[in-house]
Amino acid sequence: MVPEDRLEQILQRFQYLEAAMADGASGGDIATLAKEYSDLKPVVEQVQAYRKLVADLAEAEAMLADPDMKELAEEEIPALKAALPEAEHQLQLSLLPKDKADARPAILEIRPGTGGDEAALFAGDLLRMYQRYAEARGWKFEILEEQATELGGIKEVVAHIKGENVFARLKYESGVHRVQRVPVTESGGRIHTSAATVAVLPEAEDVDIKIDANDLRIDTMRSSGAGGQHVNTTDSAVRITHLPTGTVVTSSEKSQHRNREIAMQVLRTRLYDLERQRIDSERSESRASQVGSGDRSERIRTYNFPQGRMSDHRINLTLYKLDQIMQGDLDEIIDALTADDQARLLAELGQ
Repeated sequence: MVPEDRLEQILQRFQYLEAAMADGASGGDIATLAKEYSDLKPVVEQVQAYRKLVADLAEAEAMLADPDMKELAEEEIPALKAALPEAEHQLQLSLLPKDKADARPAILEIRPGTGGDEAALFAGDLLRMYQRYAEARGWKFEILEEQATELGGIKEVVAHIKGENVFARLKYESGVHRVQRVPVTESGGRIHTSAATVAVLPEAEDVDIKIDANDLRIDTMRSSGAGGQHVNTTDSAVRITHLPTGTVVTSSEKSQHRNREIAMQVLRTRLYDLERQRIDSERSESRASQVGSGDRSERIRTYNFPQGRMSDHRINLTLYKLDQIMQGDLDEIIDALTADDQARLLAELGQ
């Protein structure tokens, strides 16, 4: 049960925000107020729906004392009582602490792990899977940096994804993805196991991370690779090293100026992710609380092609629809991971 005084505080704050915006705040203030108002509105709608249901139930129970209304009340009460737990659950979900990064665009990074050429091919498969998922959701998917292998695999790829709630949907994808299948390079028909690492980082804004120019070493270099639209042979490629953390980013587009922009964008995002992980670690040392926070140290998912199944090891979810998943049908997995994370947060609030 959610305390009534907390619900009242939410409604009073919402009314204050409405009044403040109606009175006409200054430019910067109005933007801040409008953001809080927008964030609070769905919570208020859940509070109002819950309160209405409680009021309707109380009214129906009061009607039991009226002989003329008793039969109608007896019909309504079971349905109202049945709807109450779900309404309270939805209210509790709306009150959960929000990840401020959820609504942001994301930087997606994919790199092959163990498995040689097969791992690089699998990394390319994962890239196409996320591209299809982004396309299905109407997101903009832009490849910032891509290094291909001669067999058509991926040595490394960095992409920028923009759209509604991108990070909220993709943040659970960070981790080691394992594949079990017969590689195209395997003549004996044996099943091989290889892996690729996926990192999904919320895009940093200028206000999030301040980078001192004295902390950077910027090198220009000749691009190299197996070819493709993102590789060229001019000296326009840029490598930026953040000296305090040792973080290195590169960009190999045709324009050296554009390469600096891309590299700085990726650098800010990686440093922002490091800061988020540091804060998460301070909040809790429990590994269970690191779900979706960027902990990429262990295997999260297995794609078994001979059996046509995908298993997510964090929530013991197995789906026998691997073809659809590789085509970008990820909503069932992401919804399950989101629900599991919400359940954990609810349990923590109840402690």
